[in-house]
Amino acid sequence: MAISFNNCSTFMIFMVLLLPGLCFGTENYYYSKATYYKTSDGKGTPTGACGYGEYGRYVNDGLVTTASWKLYKNGAGCGACYQVRCKDKALCSDIGVKVVVTDSGEGPGTDFILSSDAFAKMAKHPKLAHMLFPKGVVDVDYKRVSCKYGNLKIKINEHSNYHGYLAIIPFNNGGYADIMAIEIYDAKTYKWIPLRRSYGAVFDLANPPKGDLKIKIQIKEGEKTKWIYSDKVVIPYYWKPGSVYETNIQIP
Repeated sequence: MAISFNNCSTFMIFMVLLLPGLCFGTENYYYSKATYYKTSDGKGTPTGACGYGEYGRYVNDGLVTTASWKLYKNGAGCGACYQVRCKDKALCSDIGVKVVVTDSGEGPGTDFILSSDAFAKMAKHPKLAHMLFPKGVVDVDYKRVSCKYGNLKIKINEHSNYHGYLAIIPFNNGGYADIMAIEIYDAKTYKWIPLRRSYGAVFDLANPPKGDLKIKIQIKEGEKTKWIYSDKVVIPYYWKPGSVYETNIQIP
């Protein structure tokens, strides 16, 4: 049935009502390409540029990815989650796969190099995954999503040496905001001391203050930045390399 409009105003009202329906399902998605890398178990790698170690292999059940430089953000993009959907309608589902950034890397035109488990997860059915892999590089769309974690956790990097050198890695930071900076509180001097971003998600400090340590974290979402404080001790007086401590901080 043909639709007629008596005047321009009626047409404009119609288009305003129609556009949300036309845009449904594509809001906040960006177009790119993705490929995959192989490991012995199809999951992540412990040598990723974010510095996660073994956590980088198994976080999100191994559904992880490297990110292009623009998404890696010099390490601030570590731990971010993205929904990635292959555009081959014959092979790929409309849902795609949710992946966690654990590494930095890109190929020609690609923003994601997925673990092979994550690449296979984009298929409509596991039996179709074997037809997806030969393509090598596929067209995708993607958007930033929340990882829906709980409280932020802080791991003491294994290269730390009590109390001459402290390196920490924030885990569970998969909200919509990126961690830009971390400071620890020195109760003796009543001052906040900035940590250096060593690489990836690793922050460090030579000769850290003794005693129980509180932290504050600067996050950035879009163009807005703010500090989030812990109101309790996060790192105990006698910390140990490899230990993981839970904070009362959640990244939005």
